[in-house]
Amino acid sequence: MDFYHSEDNNRLRHFVNWIVDIVVVIAFAWFLVYAYGTQIVIAGHSMLPLFASGDVVLMDRLSYDFGKPDRFDVVVFQREDQKMNVKRIVGLPGETVQIKNDEIYINGEKLEEPAGLGRISLAGLAEKPMKLGEEEYFLLGDNRDSSEDSRFSNIGNVSGSQIKGKIWLRMLPLVKLELIRSK
Repeated sequence: MDFYHSEDNNRLRHFVNWIVDIVVVIAFAWFLVYAYGTQIVIAGHSMLPLFASGDVVLMDRLSYDFGKPDRFDVVVFQREDQKMNVKRIVGLPGETVQIKNDEIYINGEKLEEPAGLGRISLAGLAEKPMKLGEEEYFLLGDNRDSSEDSRFSNIGNVSGSQIKGKIWLRMLPLVKLELIRSK
């Protein structure tokens, strides 16, 4: 009789172990999707040539929990009207940003930007030097003449709490699948 009773316990133990394994796998998958798999669909042409309208990118939510945003990171931020936007970080907290003669100046020195970014024909709010606060960032779209960004009062400087994550992968269209690097 003990033999049959022991076999029932083994079956129950195997079943419970199987359920625990499934729960662990589901929890791990959920964590990966939440942390690194938030899909953002690019709307508009403000990030051309990097992203076109309709491109699907993945956002890393954890990158700024353990570090600070860097210059030229491509980030997702939440506007005051709750819409999500994708832009590139140009100015960091505590810096003074100014746009003059189609160039960006950080603390009075011309910023050397990555190749392929659009020229800046409209300085907007940055026509005069703008001092960024302790947790403020100055963001620009790559297509500078067709971007609603920190140069305009409806966006302005973006606080660190508005930045939701960093773009790390273009997923769609598949022919343009690539890792996104800051510089």
